[in-house]
Amino acid sequence: MPIGIIGAGAIGQALAHRFVAAGEQVVISNSRGPRSLRDLAASMGPALRPATVAESAKEEIVVIAVPWGRLREAVGAAGVSDWQERIVIDTTNPLGPPDFKVADLGGRTSSEVVAGLVPGARLVKVFNTLTPAVLGSDPRTFAGRRVIFVSGNHPGANERVTRLAERVGWAVINLGPLASGGRLQQFPGGPLPTLNLLLEP
Repeated sequence: MPIGIIGAGAIGQALAHRFVAAGEQVVISNSRGPRSLRDLAASMGPALRPATVAESAKEEIVVIAVPWGRLREAVGAAGVSDWQERIVIDTTNPLGPPDFKVADLGGRTSSEVVAGLVPGARLVKVFNTLTPAVLGSDPRTFAGRRVIFVSGNHPGANERVTRLAERVGWAVINLGPLASGGRLQQFPGGPLPTLNLLLEP
């Protein structure tokens, strides 16, 4: 099944590049529409298909890779009232341009906030702790595999995303539920963002 990506900025493109390189099919979208993604698709080949946000949101696994300030707009453009247990991957961090002010989360983790915007989804927090340049590079290095962190309240969804990430080449550390694991991953505040770790062979 193709992977849907909502957001074609630095994170969305980095993930699309890695998924396509691993043989996955990707349906990518942004707020400007499929025509704006033609050059990106041409650079990656037929495995990357430009689409509308609503089309990307139909896939079994959907990545949300938009700035925090555009989050509600992006989810609204998906036009989904019930995500019917599809897996939604949250790559967001609760700050962004122009002022990079940290959002008021009311004591929750950012992913718990995102989960509330995608009712019925099995939300998994992943791909938010590395810079786009690092995330888009080959996770298999001469020194070992690059480490990413996964957290979520649905063990089956966590495992599905773990298998996907391992096929791409990452080494995965499962941190458990969003309330605890998501807090460790959260930027700013958590200890894990920006850590570029390698798992030795």
